[in-house]
Amino acid sequence: MKFLAATNVLSWAVLGACAVDERQAQKPLVDSASFQEQITKENLEANLVRLNNIATANGGNRAFGYPGYAASVDFVWDRISGAAAGGAKVWKQDFPAVFSSEIRANLTVNGETLPAYGLSQSPATPDGGITAELVAGPEGAAACDAASYAGIDAAGKIVLVREALCPGFRDGFHAGVMKPAAAAGASAVIVINDFAFNLTAGTLGPADDGTYVPTGFVNKYIGDPLRARLVAGEILTTTFWEGTFVDSRVTQNVFAETEGGDPDNVIVLGAHLDSVAWGPGINDNGSGVSLLLELFLALSKYSVNNKIRFAWWGAEEKGLLGSRYYVNNLEAGESERILAYLNFDMVAKGYYGVFDGDGASYGVAAPPGSEVIQELFAAEFAAKGVNVTAARFTNGSDYASFWQVLNKPIGGLHTGTGSAQDPCYHLECDDITNPNIDQLTVNAKTTAHVLSALAVDGTNLIKNLSVRDIFGRKEKREVATVEESDDEHHHC
Repeated sequence: MKFLAATNVLSWAVLGACAVDERQAQKPLVDSASFQEQITKENLEANLVRLNNIATANGGNRAFGYPGYAASVDFVWDRISGAAAGGAKVWKQDFPAVFSSEIRANLTVNGETLPAYGLSQSPATPDGGITAELVAGPEGAAACDAASYAGIDAAGKIVLVREALCPGFRDGFHAGVMKPAAAAGASAVIVINDFAFNLTAGTLGPADDGTYVPTGFVNKYIGDPLRARLVAGEILTTTFWEGTFVDSRVTQNVFAETEGGDPDNVIVLGAHLDSVAWGPGINDNGSGVSLLLELFLALSKYSVNNKIRFAWWGAEEKGLLGSRYYVNNLEAGESERILAYLNFDMVAKGYYGVFDGDGASYGVAAPPGSEVIQELFAAEFAAKGVNVTAARFTNGSDYASFWQVLNKPIGGLHTGTGSAQDPCYHLECDDITNPNIDQLTVNAKTTAHVLSALAVDGTNLIKNLSVRDIFGRKEKREVATVEESDDEHHHC
């Protein structure tokens, strides 16, 4: 009976493989010209209209943790699910992500609870807080100097000190007045906000170097009277508590994969699906979402030699969380099967940016094979008469984990985040009126060309040959660069 059962399982597996082979045999092998013809401006724009409508119907955004993101997942899922009938594989991946992290603080002085606020980068207090005598720190520039505490008994006490602009620290970084108090033995520090208006958030600035103590702040209307009482000689027993409240939520990545192609040589293309919370995110990154959708749907009509996987990442704007989760949770052996990763984050407003895989423009080369991807894009843009700008790898988008963790060849397109490229970056005006649909179409067709080359011969192109082997002596191209300060992808 066991032998019979095993035979049946094997038979079904063989039949399944035969069905796949039969379906793939009925499809033509993908080629650049016909593949590019399948990519239309109308379809690319229609996707953006749908994403814009989703944002409009859901509070103006498509951000992780909000209804607009769930609706965006549904939209992508609905569009790709039809291809599953033709053999493509589609799936979702749940993962937890921090939706919000709020620093909270409580301050009680002689039994009276007073409004106080936590500072980012501050260590937390013990669960029960710190109870100690409150003492006044030095004023003005003296607060920046540990020597100024020579006549102050701060050891084991909570120091109340007014904010000051200290050497080596930016304005608004309160570590400059905290560190001298900590060096004097303070168990905690309360900073007085010296502005006339009230604040509800602030920061110590640089990350804790091991010398920080729990630090919060009070506004001027609270701090000034406290200091006056201390100067008058009143003894103030204080309890200070500070901690972080974390709201973690489950969200999703979405994937689609060709039925055919070598499963041991997988090319992954990715675009983040979420927007920031204060805008529809139609260029950032509805443009990448639309580009991937049209490539996948068109590619499903062809056969391929290498398997192609499309990924729509969640929670990128919270710190590349979806792609990081995917990379860090690959099954055993799966990472070795990934041949390369291509990223598409903002591809419809600005310059025609190709990532600097060989490092010739910015001095930092990506993993070997990245220069091949770069040259494939650059050569096709040149054939189209399009001038290319070298896009800098800043590890500010979803390619980061494929480089830092997997050391895979990476590449892709990026049209810039600087004010000269996209003045609506991360703003409410990144709506359907923002992207340049013609530019998106050129980028999508160029990507179709590159993908067709990798789908057919990516193993040879990336693994076995150098750029010079592929293209002969590379033509020297005039490639523009952009200052990083003018074009840097930021996350909230």
